[in-house]
Amino acid sequence: MNWLIYALLTVACWGVYSICLHSGTLGIGDPVNGRLKAFLIVGIAYFLTAVLAPMVILIGKGSSAAFWSYPPKGFWWSLIAGIVGAIGALGVLLAFGAKGTPAVVMAIVFAGAPVVNALVSLLQHPPAGGWSAVKPQFYLGIALAALGGCLVTYYKPAPAAAKPPTATTQTAQAKTGAK
Repeated sequence: MNWLIYALLTVACWGVYSICLHSGTLGIGDPVNGRLKAFLIVGIAYFLTAVLAPMVILIGKGSSAAFWSYPPKGFWWSLIAGIVGAIGALGVLLAFGAKGTPAVVMAIVFAGAPVVNALVSLLQHPPAGGWSAVKPQFYLGIALAALGGCLVTYYKPAPAAAKPPTATTQTAQAKTGAK
């Protein structure tokens, strides 16, 4: 069951990814280039996590001799995976920049990605017995995932209204010249 722990780790990390990324973008304080600056920092994090960590683990396992020796098929598919992952992360940032909110954007992403994954997997590895052997429950699952994404997006709760400034806050803002 280790795979389930790792899968749930991914769910937790990717579930907070957009919230952290959006907060980072806002924290950078650059309305024009903040998203790209945040994405650059994400790239540094990917380098630390996806380059240095596996290198240390592989060297620790004694894999230093064949460390840079990869079969071309595995190398290119892995490189393509990294590219589409990075393009997806950039797409999330661009969606935020086009006025998408993290809750809405990620509901669409996390409902749509499993559907795309299932369909592409079936195209790469057609089911035994052909498409007619696919059970109706599979198609129902696809429809429910799409419907779930739509419902979460459409009916997401609105954030709480901003509290009006208190007299103390207004006095402090007046003293500092803040608006």
